[in-house]
Amino acid sequence: MRTATPAALAAALLVAGLAPLALAAPASAAVAKQYDDFNGDGYRDLAYVNSSAGISGPDGWEGGAVTIVYGKSGGLDTAHPKVIHQDSPGIPGTGEEDDMFGDSLSSADLNKDGYADLVVGNQTEQVGRSEYRGSVTVVWGSRSGLSGGTSVTPKSGANGEQAHFGSDLATGDFTGDGSPDLAVIGGSEAWLYRGPFTKSGSTGSVSKIDKVDGGWYSARLAAGKVNGDGKTDLVILGEQFHGTEVQTSAWFLKGSASGLTSGKTLTLSTGSGGLGPNAVIGDFDKDGYGDVAIGQPGKNNGRGSVTVWHGTSSGPTTTKDFSQNTAGVAGSAEADDNFAYDVSAADTNGDGYADLAVGVPYEDVDGLRDQGGVELFRGGPGGLSGSRSSWIPQTATGTADSDTSFGYALRLRDLTGDGKADLTVARSGSGFLLHGTSSTPTTTGLIELPDDGGDFLD
Repeated sequence: MRTATPAALAAALLVAGLAPLALAAPASAAVAKQYDDFNGDGYRDLAYVNSSAGISGPDGWEGGAVTIVYGKSGGLDTAHPKVIHQDSPGIPGTGEEDDMFGDSLSSADLNKDGYADLVVGNQTEQVGRSEYRGSVTVVWGSRSGLSGGTSVTPKSGANGEQAHFGSDLATGDFTGDGSPDLAVIGGSEAWLYRGPFTKSGSTGSVSKIDKVDGGWYSARLAAGKVNGDGKTDLVILGEQFHGTEVQTSAWFLKGSASGLTSGKTLTLSTGSGGLGPNAVIGDFDKDGYGDVAIGQPGKNNGRGSVTVWHGTSSGPTTTKDFSQNTAGVAGSAEADDNFAYDVSAADTNGDGYADLAVGVPYEDVDGLRDQGGVELFRGGPGGLSGSRSSWIPQTATGTADSDTSFGYALRLRDLTGDGKADLTVARSGSGFLLHGTSSTPTTTGLIELPDDGGDFLD
């Protein structure tokens, strides 16, 4: 299971949902107002890995799939989910047993037609004789929703065997020109595809993002506005060798008219092994600068922690750590809890401060092994604080079982348009939506998600 990321986020991801619009075709060449409104009706939509991923689907498909639940007045239309896979009409490729179509997800209106498009990674796709070369597919939005797709062409260095092209994705307007761009991990490198994109497969220029001092291996992405200049910035998580020593680090790159400009690097740990980090960007102290929250579930023998890298006009600067040993945080740090296995940020109570949801999927609760839970940190003056955090247990969904890993994938987004982000959270075999309120997301009106296999659209 890849660490859910919740890693790749454009600043638009943190904007509250807009009031529903009339059902009319959006104006030509106008970027969709919501990065996840695939049918242009004014309601945000939800995409996630289908629960049949890794096995044959009910209609004979295999190799992974994505479930889309479209938004409607008051929330989600769970009665009419749509499943997209490589055997769907117009989708490039063919579903194969060891494919992972949907293993990574991102979205934006890449062709600027007023409908958000879904970007789907399949890092184990075999292409020709190249095993696990990987692939990235843009599934196009339209008035009737998502349909048809176009492959993103990997550059030399990301098109060979074991390249795992598409192992992570992020979107945002990194150049500030009004056209959404796409960042892709492939061949242990990050690649920037400049927009706009077309259904015929053309894009703007493509460039490799690499450290000048060498020995750097990119693994995960997070996008958002950190320095307040209006352009989307990018954080790349990866490893770098210094002689025989390897360091896991977060590398900040500032958006600019020419692309992405290298900035500060934060060392997270020394040595390989354990679960890798994931990250999200949100303005937790409402100072106008995005803060980078980096989950490190494998830290300290799997006890886990979150490092908040504080945003300023010059990029991220000081750091502050949170764990289950932080005062006010529920539970206690224990080996293999994997605190911060997934993280997501948005404003859940409508006070203007971004909040942070932290998944703790392997927490033992009341003698039930790996029951899991979610710790919700409230933003506020000075940023996140353990004293403003609360625990959301698996029992919030009405049941509590062992080995279900509640919180291994989660996402905060306003899916009802009331200005409060709702929490979608997965456990083994199922997923749920808890509506945002002025306090903690509530189980009132709890929605069970159809065919949820976890790993939500970032």
